[in-house]
Amino acid sequence: KYLCWRRKTKRNLSESVPRMKQPAQQAAPRHLSPDQVRLLVDSVRSSDAVGRRNYAMLLFIARLGLRAPEVIAITLDDIDWRRGEILIRGKGGLHDKMPLPEDVGAAIVDYVRNGRRSDARALFVASRAPFRPFADGQIVNMILRQAFKNTGLKPPAKYVGSHVLRHSLAMNMLSNGAAIDEIGDVLRHRSRMTTTIYAKHDIEALRELALPWPAAGGAQ
Repeated sequence: KYLCWRRKTKRNLSESVPRMKQPAQQAAPRHLSPDQVRLLVDSVRSSDAVGRRNYAMLLFIARLGLRAPEVIAITLDDIDWRRGEILIRGKGGLHDKMPLPEDVGAAIVDYVRNGRRSDARALFVASRAPFRPFADGQIVNMILRQAFKNTGLKPPAKYVGSHVLRHSLAMNMLSNGAAIDEIGDVLRHRSRMTTTIYAKHDIEALRELALPWPAAGGAQ
């Protein structure tokens, strides 16, 4: 454009110059602080069957990073109380065993003993007769949306789903010094590339990769 304006060329050739591809700028995954997560999960807790169930469901996601369908898929037989483990039925038909945190186990016991009524083997069931298992994970998203209303917290994304708590767990682990591989193991990512969305936000780890400042005396 400049050459054409200065009459160095007869035609504006700028449209013929290929543009450089700019990589998409990805912000940090939408997440909540640990205090906000705690407030959100505690807001659904109550002494009735529904409150006990909802609290246990959200605690599963907040502490273990489960997806909504994975929470719904848990059965009574998946919990190994002696070993303190739980079987997670993940995406693609893959199964993983994970440690069962003490607070999650306590929430399950409280719900099963004082709230759950069903002959089904699914852990989480409807609160009304015939107390059937849930068909999909939408119930988890509904509980989460209600939790935001209860607390007055603003959702970090337009769509409120279980991934908000999942991302929050990953970012909290990152801020506490967890390695990318550790985060990938907890979230059960099959590919390391899936976990790299968090890597670019680990500023302290990225500092170790930066080369020394070339000028004498360092950066001015």
